[in-house]
Amino acid sequence: MTRSETAARFAASAGARDGAAVPGPAFRDWWEGRPRSGAFEVTRIPFRELDRWDFDRDSGDLGHESGRFFTVEGLRVDDGAGTVRTQPIINQPEVGILGILVKEFDGVLHCLMQAKFEPGNLNVRQLSPTVQATRSNYTRVHQGNPTPYVEYFHGPARGRVLVDVLQSEQGAWFWRKSNRNIVVEATGEVPENEDFCWLTLHQLRRLLLTDNLVNMDARTVLACMPLARPQEAAQTSTDPFVRALLRSYDAVDDAPEARNTLGEVISWLTDARARCEHTTQLVPLSDITGWTRSDDAISDDSREVFQIIAARVRAGNREVREWTQPLLAPWQQGLAVFVTRAIDGVLHVLVRATPEPGLPGAIEIGPTVQRRSTADTRAADPFAETALTDDPARIRSDVVLSEEGGRFHHAQTRYRVIEAGPDVPLETPDGYCWVTVGQLMDLVRHSHYLTIEARTLLACLHALW
Repeated sequence: MTRSETAARFAASAGARDGAAVPGPAFRDWWEGRPRSGAFEVTRIPFRELDRWDFDRDSGDLGHESGRFFTVEGLRVDDGAGTVRTQPIINQPEVGILGILVKEFDGVLHCLMQAKFEPGNLNVRQLSPTVQATRSNYTRVHQGNPTPYVEYFHGPARGRVLVDVLQSEQGAWFWRKSNRNIVVEATGEVPENEDFCWLTLHQLRRLLLTDNLVNMDARTVLACMPLARPQEAAQTSTDPFVRALLRSYDAVDDAPEARNTLGEVISWLTDARARCEHTTQLVPLSDITGWTRSDDAISDDSREVFQIIAARVRAGNREVREWTQPLLAPWQQGLAVFVTRAIDGVLHVLVRATPEPGLPGAIEIGPTVQRRSTADTRAADPFAETALTDDPARIRSDVVLSEEGGRFHHAQTRYRVIEAGPDVPLETPDGYCWVTVGQLMDLVRHSHYLTIEARTLLACLHALW
């Protein structure tokens, strides 16, 4: 099956108004009924109550006695211009699986999604991929129950692979972390599980517009799915923004409708990476400065960035019923914005070459405007005013979504898509570039081009037609 054929099948699912397997009302009943296998309770605890986790006597690093899962270490960042800072960072070298199983019902692809409870989620329960597991989890280092459906993504082939790509995660909080984003089409019968539900891409697109419902791991896999221009929407929409958005799906590679060719976009990013003078180095956690460790937290002295805390978790529907772990807890809500503009009738997205100390390649393509917190202000950010507009005619999407609840505590980001006009010039400042939606989808086929925030915003763009 060719990529264009796969993209057409996903587009058909994205246009299917209701699910054959689980219609909209049935989904709401299913969602409100989760879980049926016990409560989920998260309690903050002092570090001394962590079970099988401890601070290393020499380095001060916080890790698990098995040497698996992850460690909290120190990071030294030199910006190349004379500023050096340090911070804690999560080092999780294992490549995890973020997998969505798909299957046809009545000729339409459906995605098998999970009602998953995670300790860091503000609302605890969110809609997750079929499998969301670290290698330590799916190889059962925790000695718990097997991960449901992992056999479709690990080991002997159980279906047809439609998407398979390594992608980064938050480079400000993770050290060179990558997960395998994979979509597999089941070719036989799939066993039922009451905590899982089959949904079309259309249903998922609508759910993406709800605060804190579709989790980060589901969003990144959804963004990696190829998607053809939806023909029905293209023929029926009268909204100029939507029509420009749909034309943008076709503006790929070297299409004349694109302001920059794909080769020029890649060269722009490569040049930014080559010129980057930032250097990073892991250091002992005990060597970082500007941070204070207490009985129950490692906090930045400004109380503006994040803290490392500890939690006890009791879960009735997870592979392990009770455990303790560290969590990274941001002090404030983040912000990520795509500023868009129609150029010759084709929607373009203004993206930024975004440096983050923990990214595998130092720089990836990120949102027009991105802030980890209100403390992360860039006085020279030329698009902050546009990104923060309160003009309802310009706000195409505005939703608050959670970041990864297995490692981060109540980490939320406000994701916005803004429609700009001629007030945003076509000539871009250094570090910015206009790209089409089709070009973004071409880039996300490959590893380490788009940040996790850019991938979430790409998924949000797919929800706007």
